[in-house]
Amino acid sequence: MSATILDGNKIASEIRAEVAAEAKLLAEAGMRPGLAVVLVGHNPASEIYVRGKVKSCEEVGIYSEKHTPADSVSTAELLSLVDQLNRRDEIDGILVQLPLPPQVDSKRVLMAVDPAKDVDGFHPMNVGFLSTQRPGLVPCTPGGIIEMLKRSHIPIAGQEAVVVGRSDIVGKPMGMLLINANATVTVCHSKTRDLPGVCRRADILVAAIGRAGMITRDFVRPGATVIDVGMNKITDRAEFDRYFKANEKREQAFLKNGSTLDGDVHPEVAAIAGALTPVPGGVGPLTIAMLMSNTVRAAKLRRGSAVPVG
Repeated sequence: MSATILDGNKIASEIRAEVAAEAKLLAEAGMRPGLAVVLVGHNPASEIYVRGKVKSCEEVGIYSEKHTPADSVSTAELLSLVDQLNRRDEIDGILVQLPLPPQVDSKRVLMAVDPAKDVDGFHPMNVGFLSTQRPGLVPCTPGGIIEMLKRSHIPIAGQEAVVVGRSDIVGKPMGMLLINANATVTVCHSKTRDLPGVCRRADILVAAIGRAGMITRDFVRPGATVIDVGMNKITDRAEFDRYFKANEKREQAFLKNGSTLDGDVHPEVAAIAGALTPVPGGVGPLTIAMLMSNTVRAAKLRRGSAVPVG
């Protein structure tokens, strides 16, 4: 058996095309969706992420603006900026790029974002909407995974799903979305007994733990759908050989760049899974696509439109 590879780039492209069509309709009605991104300081990884988000906005017809306070910004100053953005009607989404500097109270800043503009879906009010199946904004990565499963015609209702990881950003909302889609869900963590045995029960296994290659074939039931949320940078030669020794394409990239990306799922799982997301090119592209989708959804929920809210 060789797993069907779930192409995140292809599905993200489909979502972006749909978002662009919706954004065009809204703009024609005088309500162009708008996204404000707050990027503090000069974190190289954050700058790359934000550039990708701004570029995606341009491609789908969403107005975007970037705010770049200095590393020395205080909590009060950031709260003032968020308050200003909350008050602007043409801004439908506010994204505060994490991490924030140590002197900033990140929780206070995130809590200050108007829940109606919380396109990350992290605000407790949106978490409550998700848990009670009310219209709201859903965290982008879990939302993208559900889209991937649906668009790949992978059944969710009645299936046994296991989520490895209980973060507020992925694990918990992922579990809730799967429950809302009528799966039977187990959320695992560091205290779970017999983790491989629990994972082997899964028809759908979501790995979101941030440990390279932890999910080996011993964790996977043959034929299961395996969703790899991990994005781990491999720079050590011995570690590279443990995962990709016979992979010539990866070898060339590793020698050129001095690193490669690996997920939480060991490459050997491809031999027994029914379907598998690659890293890179799996879940990652869906996250930004769903951010665009959330911005358009926020515009429709906030400002009203003849375009139905999905």
